[in-house]
Amino acid sequence: MTTSPFDHPFLSGLLGDDEIARYFSAEADIRAMLSFEAALARAEAIHGLIPAEAARRIAEICAGLSPDLHHLRAATARDGVVVPELIKQLRTEVGEEVAKSLHLGATSQDVIDTSLMIRLKAVVFLFAGRLSAIVAELGALDRRFGRNRLMGHTRMQAAIPISVSDRLTAWRAPLGIYRDRLTEHSFPVQFGGASGTLDKLGPHGPAIRASLAQELGLTDTRQWQSARLPIADIAGLFASISGSLGKIGQDIALLAQAGQEIEIAGGGSSSAMAHKQNPVAAETLVSLARFNATALSGIHQSLVHEQERSGAAWTLEWLLLPQMTMATAGSLRLARELTGNIKRLGTA
Repeated sequence: MTTSPFDHPFLSGLLGDDEIARYFSAEADIRAMLSFEAALARAEAIHGLIPAEAARRIAEICAGLSPDLHHLRAATARDGVVVPELIKQLRTEVGEEVAKSLHLGATSQDVIDTSLMIRLKAVVFLFAGRLSAIVAELGALDRRFGRNRLMGHTRMQAAIPISVSDRLTAWRAPLGIYRDRLTEHSFPVQFGGASGTLDKLGPHGPAIRASLAQELGLTDTRQWQSARLPIADIAGLFASISGSLGKIGQDIALLAQAGQEIEIAGGGSSSAMAHKQNPVAAETLVSLARFNATALSGIHQSLVHEQERSGAAWTLEWLLLPQMTMATAGSLRLARELTGNIKRLGTA
């Protein structure tokens, strides 16, 4: 039993997404944090702050390290973050002399936030592909059924007839916009040091940050450790995506209720009424849209980030953003399945 429906033993069958969940595993997070440390060492060696041989040793150890998770868990309970213990284990592995060159000028937040950006960049690439697939599916439905008629409804009342193409255009239009926004979205490196000033690196700080960003395939920008717009922006985009997919789900559920204008394969069964085909995927899209809309308000609360670092606001992001990402993943998966299962739409 778990406390999250996204990895629950059976609820995850409805709400989960194995492809995306792996990016939020402890293993993926640790690998990304170690990538940060290796890339930082290479960047600092390029600019002459640490020996090239030390950078090579750090990268070698980071590539093969399997940290002690029991100690990471215990230390996080004490420190509030996993990084001090992870760096302690790394220093032991690289040796005393090389350890002086490890994590130079960085702080825990740099490691954790950059790990998140590395993983979100990969997730967003997959999301853009899923949106393209849904847009293509809706285009195929338009070619098949676009000239059929639907009863248009305003304020839940029958209005005037519309074409299926009219409804599909309303569903499809925002999805193309979101796909483009995902494709163009930038993921900034976080590198500011103890208080966001890169004080330990002196005049080399900005150049090292730029090299670090290049090493990791991220955008170079000044530190954002206390200005959390990168988190709020991506969370807002996720909420918009699931909201528009929820609109599709709501419309399909209402069409299924009327019973004459849509036929969907693969509906859910009822334990009490064998004749029923419940629009499970459509209903779940509505639930996930409302979940993300609710969670987004919490992300906006984390914008109230006091002074140079907030442990409270930061922890709130950890609670909410992975769940929002998984809800968006579930929405995209279900929307693709649902649109692919439409066998008839409208009346000729």
